[in-house]
Amino acid sequence: MNNSLILSITTFVYGFAATLYLVAWIFHKPHLNRWATWVASAGILGNAAGFVMRWVESYTMGIGRIPLSNLYESLVFFSLMIAVIYLVIERKYRHQTIGVFAMPLAFLSIAYASLSPNISDRIQPLLPALKSNWLTVHVVTCFIGYAAFAIAFGLALMYLAKKNDQAPVGTLRSRLPKQRLLDELTHQMVLFGFLFLTAGIISGAVWANSAWGRYWGWDPKETWSLITWFVYATLLHARLMRGWRGRRIAVFSMIGFAAVLFTYFGVNYLPGLHSYGTAG
Repeated sequence: MNNSLILSITTFVYGFAATLYLVAWIFHKPHLNRWATWVASAGILGNAAGFVMRWVESYTMGIGRIPLSNLYESLVFFSLMIAVIYLVIERKYRHQTIGVFAMPLAFLSIAYASLSPNISDRIQPLLPALKSNWLTVHVVTCFIGYAAFAIAFGLALMYLAKKNDQAPVGTLRSRLPKQRLLDELTHQMVLFGFLFLTAGIISGAVWANSAWGRYWGWDPKETWSLITWFVYATLLHARLMRGWRGRRIAVFSMIGFAAVLFTYFGVNYLPGLHSYGTAG
């Protein structure tokens, strides 16, 4: 069994977990949430196993690199981080309805990697200039940040769906966490993601200097990473200095995640040193 097969199976495991969370929420079947958690945990194990197997396979091929250098591999790692961060939140706060909005994001990420005909899962060697430990630091920190922003996006959706805490008992909205908790969790995830994105940008600059002899070159992805950083910096500033809460933070979080998606996917189709392109 190779890594691609395991990751393909993981796609359906994540999809099943997301479905269980959704069914438990809609039909008010709390016992299904327990099954959903176990299935999501199994998905994480499969995701991590596929990632590690791909890493080992690269060494057997004489390439020897961490699998984070193309679109396929980054999507696999992205889905893993989303699922891990979500389960940490679930374990801490015991609100499994968050899985309705979080696990589909992990599923969609790995499904795009595994099922899209335009993304190659081939293991390819790195360009000599890119062979650096800074690659690992840069990509890992960036995608942990992206995953936190994805969870914040899901929490913001929940906040807007909740509308208020006076929903009639028995309705779908009444089964969502309180708005105050959703607002605070959104802020925490944005702050967590912002710290990792900052580390990613700094490590990327160091890596760029060692690879190309300059810290910053206004490559499209560098530019949009900076734009994304400013969006979330503005959100955090508005909350700290202006006291923004609730709906405005939720909307701003969604705008920030749109910037993340464009930074991740949109700029791949623009010429630049960071472009994955469609071949992955």
